[in-house]
Amino acid sequence: MKMSQLKRGLCFIFFISFCVIGYAQETGFKGKVVDATTNEEIPDVTVAIEKSILSATTNAEGVFQFIGVQLPLGEQIAVISKPGYITKRYPVVINEGQVLDLQTVDLEYDLNQEQIQIGTISLSDNELDDDEDTSFNVSGLLQASRDVFLNAAAFDFSAAFFRPRGLGNENGKVLINGIEMNKLFNGRPQWSNWGGLNDVQRNQEFSMGISANDYTFGDLSGTTNIVMRASQYRKGGRVSYAASNRSYLGRVMGTYNSGLMADGWAYSISLSRRFGDEGYIDGTLYDANSIFASVEKKFNDQHSLNFTSFYTPNRRGRSTAITQEVFELKGNRYNPNWGYYDGEKKNSRVREIEEPVLMLNHYWDINDKFSLNTNLAYQTGKIGNSRLDNNGSDLVLSSDGQETYQGGGASRDTNPIHPSYLPSSFLDMPNPTPLDYQNAYLAQEAFRADGQLNWGRLIAANQLNTAQGRNATYIFYEDRTDDTQWTVNSIFRGQLTSAISVNGAINYRKLKSENFAEVIDLLGGTGFLDVDTFGSQLDNDVEPEFRLTPAELADRAQSDLRNRNRIVREGDRYDYNYEIDSDVVNGFAQAEFKTRLIDFYLGGNVTQTSYQRNGLFENGYFPGEGRTGSFGRSDKLEFTNYGGKGGFTFKIDGRNLIDFNGAYYTKAPTIRSSFANARQNNRTVSQLIAAEPTLNGELESEKIQSADLSYILRTPKIKARLTGYYTKIEDATDIAFFFTQAISGSDAGFVQEILTDIDKRHIGAELGIEYQITPTIKLKGAAAIGQYTYDNNPDLFVTSTSPSFLGQNLGTGENTIEGARYFGKSQLKDYKLANGPQNVAQLGFEYRDPDFWWFGATANYFSNAYIDVSPFARTQNFYLDNDGLPFNDYDQNVARELLRQEKFNSYYLVNVVGGKSWKFGDYYVGFFASINNVLDERYITGGFEQSRSANYRASLEEAQRDTPVFGPRYFFGFGSSYYLNLYLRF
Repeated sequence: MKMSQLKRGLCFIFFISFCVIGYAQETGFKGKVVDATTNEEIPDVTVAIEKSILSATTNAEGVFQFIGVQLPLGEQIAVISKPGYITKRYPVVINEGQVLDLQTVDLEYDLNQEQIQIGTISLSDNELDDDEDTSFNVSGLLQASRDVFLNAAAFDFSAAFFRPRGLGNENGKVLINGIEMNKLFNGRPQWSNWGGLNDVQRNQEFSMGISANDYTFGDLSGTTNIVMRASQYRKGGRVSYAASNRSYLGRVMGTYNSGLMADGWAYSISLSRRFGDEGYIDGTLYDANSIFASVEKKFNDQHSLNFTSFYTPNRRGRSTAITQEVFELKGNRYNPNWGYYDGEKKNSRVREIEEPVLMLNHYWDINDKFSLNTNLAYQTGKIGNSRLDNNGSDLVLSSDGQETYQGGGASRDTNPIHPSYLPSSFLDMPNPTPLDYQNAYLAQEAFRADGQLNWGRLIAANQLNTAQGRNATYIFYEDRTDDTQWTVNSIFRGQLTSAISVNGAINYRKLKSENFAEVIDLLGGTGFLDVDTFGSQLDNDVEPEFRLTPAELADRAQSDLRNRNRIVREGDRYDYNYEIDSDVVNGFAQAEFKTRLIDFYLGGNVTQTSYQRNGLFENGYFPGEGRTGSFGRSDKLEFTNYGGKGGFTFKIDGRNLIDFNGAYYTKAPTIRSSFANARQNNRTVSQLIAAEPTLNGELESEKIQSADLSYILRTPKIKARLTGYYTKIEDATDIAFFFTQAISGSDAGFVQEILTDIDKRHIGAELGIEYQITPTIKLKGAAAIGQYTYDNNPDLFVTSTSPSFLGQNLGTGENTIEGARYFGKSQLKDYKLANGPQNVAQLGFEYRDPDFWWFGATANYFSNAYIDVSPFARTQNFYLDNDGLPFNDYDQNVARELLRQEKFNSYYLVNVVGGKSWKFGDYYVGFFASINNVLDERYITGGFEQSRSANYRASLEEAQRDTPVFGPRYFFGFGSSYYLNLYLRF
């Protein structure tokens, strides 16, 4: 330390020592915290006495105080901190019988937050809001934690779809103003509902893993609470513009916060727009607007009322996984979902979300020890996923089975990567059958030259039908989910003593979810016949014993028996139409204890969940009402869940800590995992399990046990965390939908694969470390090693509407279920979970110049990523012939090789970042830029096996081909990509 600094420090201590004259009656410590630039009071600043259990929080006027508590005497260090500001460590002297008043303390805005905030924008808009869970959402980690490993996971590992501890985003909780935002349908937070509002997401509170949390019991991947309260925002404004080639091409954003005004009012507004005809992947349009407003009225020192609303309508063009054959022909930017329509690229798979959210939050500071926060939220709107339907026909069937009209052009598959369009389909016969090399070559050249969706062909076919008085063969439609949800909760906090605090919450959520298909565009047609012609075609191809009479065929083809042979037009609901009602009540309580050497906590929760389907169409394959039909109400599914958790932090000294967390709890299955095929019938997964006599059970809640142990080092130069963890998830359920031609004793068809009683094990370690070599240069490293596996052989059911399935029954008596089969155990034990790379490592550095410019680079290594295996291919069906007996040429050694799980190649990604900021009076101007995958590395981020040929002979034929027809499908990572952001803050 320089002599001048030492003198100033001693003078400061000397000055503070004399500030306590006149307060001899008690020992105390107080002060006021303000913004160094605007001189505005800063609420919710934490002031802690280092190496003690004491801490306080500033109120709305920025004031804090320690009065009536046992303060440590003598020379102490006061640590003053708030996310978004540079932490200050103040030397103070506390004398017995005197009150130390620091008067006013200023905190400086942390310019590093611009890097963090911009990184959040880039990530959450790109990889992190995918509804198909091809990624893990770590956006909350960026601002809510300075943890070295988690920042590496957020900025650098996310491009490879790395998931910390191998857990999906359904294992994390996201709250806004204390209200849970995870969807009841699949348990995942839908970040696009508040996407583009990054400026007003700065105030985030994050608790890692299953550790203590003030709002909720939490979950395995941690809990993020985004505080969107008007008075909590720093006064001022911000405008920015971003350009990128990742998901959108441009983004403009503007935000202004009033801060808490003298009359007790505060408000915050934010607007943004993100746009682009396509991102890195061809044809992936991006069209999103975001509007946010929050208004708060502070009535007095006890009561404050805040209203928050946000509306973020967004449309995004989707891409899909492709086979190795397609990748080699078209590259990693290829997307088969689009084609030219009136001279412009039009994507057939567009996800559109419009779900405005309204919140009313009441904050009641009962006294200086107890508070109550009561919240009410309302969310409504729609989620639409568009696609093409080529199921059209003019085949109209009367109840007596007579065909009244048949016509129209032959329907051709609209998918440009359908095997019939690829070279491999002409080389799909095993040797020594002659191969069609000429047509294979022609298909290859045609696919390379185009390979896109032909909108013009579809419209021309429909126009021809119209001219001949026929219905449309093709239409453009969307699968719709229109949710209306109410949430109400109350969150209680109490500081019983300086060492004991308690908090708890009670929550209620009520959901009404409408689910249906809606016609968007008839594509030149005048009407579309709402019958299942695909199923009808299958019916004509089966063995005689399973063929249907014309009358049976007529009934089963109907999407709604109560409205037969309906012609639908734009805006009409068709194919399926049902509602889901859900109610969830949850109670949570927690106590925290602090002592000089150890802090510990205990928490528990109880939850009651119910789901029920209400069918509005009577599907022809599942006639009737009630539990086995499709119309009316299903069985009501009810789950009672509970859990407990606890942990401690052992303070070896001020720099070395041991942290432990452990939990056991149960979780209700999601709506998605509870119904076998909600689009067509009322059957629940519980009914399938109960119908199989060898199982003697029903759908169960997941059972989760988890523990982690960390060593934490904090010194002025080194920060590090080493964590080991173990998690066991039991009795999970998963449902998949696919077309297959490989079911023993059955015809080809579209099936539902229900996997129940799944056990999974996650075990591994994490390391994050950074070393401040000089005041300007920092080295950092991170690593994770894990093993995420199936831990048992789960049960597998298949349901289908194909005739041979409908000719079979599962169970007997009242439990009989037609069109369902139990395939026994799927031999998945010890197969790896397809959760991204299980091993990662990073080495990097940062240089931060005192003149407010900085630069950094990281080298990142990824390995041990595995393909998602087909559970169906690991059942007894794999080795059974159509007669139910094993294949006579079955070779167990060959089968073992065919079923070996594919492990993806390891790879390295190099990323560079940098930025610069300037201060002009009260204005800050700056930019941030990043380049990911500088070396343009080609890599696979994930993939899955197709189940279309999931038996021994079909798999062997595929393996013997140079290019498999139904080979695995892969997700390929981006090549080199950039992100640039310019901003002005005032």
